Amino acid sequence: MTAIIIIAIVAILVLWVISVQRKLVKQEEICKNGLSQIGVQLASRWDALKALAELTKGYSEHEYKTITDTIAQRRPITAASSSADANAQENLFNEALGRLNLVVERYPELKANETYIKTMDSVNTYQNQVRMSQMVYNDSVTKFNQLIRQFPDSIVASLFHFTPREYLEQNQDKAEMPSMKL
Repeated sequence: MTAIIIIAIVAILVLWVISVQRKLVKQEEICKNGLSQIGVQLASRWDALKALAELTKGYSEHEYKTITDTIAQRRPITAASSSADANAQENLFNEALGRLNLVVERYPELKANETYIKTMDSVNTYQNQVRMSQMVYNDSVTKFNQLIRQFPDSIVASLFHFTPREYLEQNQDKAEMPSMKL
């Protein structure tokens, strides 16, 4: 009789460990998928930026080269990437976009170019999609990190070497409230 109780308890514990491990794997995969989705949208945004850089070629060869050199530094973001990789690519993109904006300010006819306007609209659309994906990713990371820290799931998480994932950083320049002075 005692052996049956011990076997039942061990079986329940094994089933519980399997259940928790599956839950952790599922949430970790959701995090990886979120980062991969960000990568897809970042790639589209880079392609739109490259098209904008091509438009500047006729106006400023030096700036065109500088922007394309920055674009050449881009790296794909995949499920295997880290949040630091995604943050680095975000910073690189913002640097290239800032350079492009300087060129556009110097050449008003470029700013009025219909192709430029449409391409810039695409960049803005991709920007919004990236922001939404970043929010979804950070929400997924929050859920995953909670799972691996909460007792008793934390026991299983440590047994299977699940570690906390890092959040994507918010661009501090965009986080501050702009001046409303007229």
